[in-house]
Amino acid sequence: MYKEVVKKGSYLVLTFMVAALLAGGSLLSFIPSDIKIFSNETKVLQLPLKEVTISVLPERVLIPGGHSVGVRMNVKGVLIVGLEEIESTDGKFVNPGLDAGLQIGDNILEIDGTKVNNAREVKDVVNKIKADVRLKVKRKDDIMNIKLTPVQSVDDNLYKIGVWVKDRTAGIGTLTFYDPTTHTFGALGHAITDPETGTVLSVAQGELLNSKVESVKQGKAGSPGEIRGIFYEADKPLGKLAVNTEYGIFGDTYEDISNPLYQKPLEIGYQNEIKKGPAYILTTLDGNKIEKYDISIEKINHQTKADTKSMVIKVTDKRLLEKSGGIIQGMSGSPIIQNNKIIGAVTHVFVNDPQKGYGIFIEWMLQDSNVE
Repeated sequence: MYKEVVKKGSYLVLTFMVAALLAGGSLLSFIPSDIKIFSNETKVLQLPLKEVTISVLPERVLIPGGHSVGVRMNVKGVLIVGLEEIESTDGKFVNPGLDAGLQIGDNILEIDGTKVNNAREVKDVVNKIKADVRLKVKRKDDIMNIKLTPVQSVDDNLYKIGVWVKDRTAGIGTLTFYDPTTHTFGALGHAITDPETGTVLSVAQGELLNSKVESVKQGKAGSPGEIRGIFYEADKPLGKLAVNTEYGIFGDTYEDISNPLYQKPLEIGYQNEIKKGPAYILTTLDGNKIEKYDISIEKINHQTKADTKSMVIKVTDKRLLEKSGGIIQGMSGSPIIQNNKIIGAVTHVFVNDPQKGYGIFIEWMLQDSNVE
């Protein structure tokens, strides 16, 4: 009798222990492995036994942007933006690039071990070899080797691989910040991409230039507006472009960049500090004059991974609505400021409602830029 009671008791204890372990395992699975604590807040963490990484994010101070800037960039490698048929000297129509497996958006890095940086170099190398070539190609995040047979064109007797390529780009945007400590800058809040392929362009060489706004095309529902400007003092660039990422362009400045509206840098506002309601942006719509315009933060998407659509903003400033109709192309990168802290930057406009758009958290721009 005693043994039976003990046996039953043992089963109950064992059952309880298994249930506790399972519950504990489930609880542990809900605990993140990476916990961020901001330097301006205190948290009491009561956690079961589990190894976690706790990151204390530093307070940052930056000079806010709002300057209209030009970007001039040479692409790393040679971006394929089109494939074409070639009429060969024997009367056949051939598309050697397509036949070999090349795709629009591929980036040609080397031909038979020789690096190529532009269309002229591709032509020179192919016509020097005049036979099968091996291309080193970057496709998204993959590197691959593709064998291709060039075709001699009946039009000019040159050997061709049947691709249209791009090796440089230029445009106008808005500066987001200048870091006076590291002498670095961030702008745009999104990547510079090829309009035909959507490919993020890799930087071989590039510069940030002064830009002057000449006119503004007003945005309307279904028809985005745009800032039209010109580069000036191209022989005195503001900085050297280092990287073009999903979350902006970044690089080093040649000299300090100032903002006439702010004598001192502003602190960074992380996403835990952002509130729905009033804020403002800094942007340039006339010449090179930076101005403040009122907006409202309508939605905050709290994120654990970087994204360019961190918050939904709405232009409320009558001056900006009269001038541009709302958010327009060229305003990307305009810093968003709330409670005297830089909290993000304008990234996209709602095509069917130019009064509204998206903004990116400033922490994603700093994280992706490796400025920290």
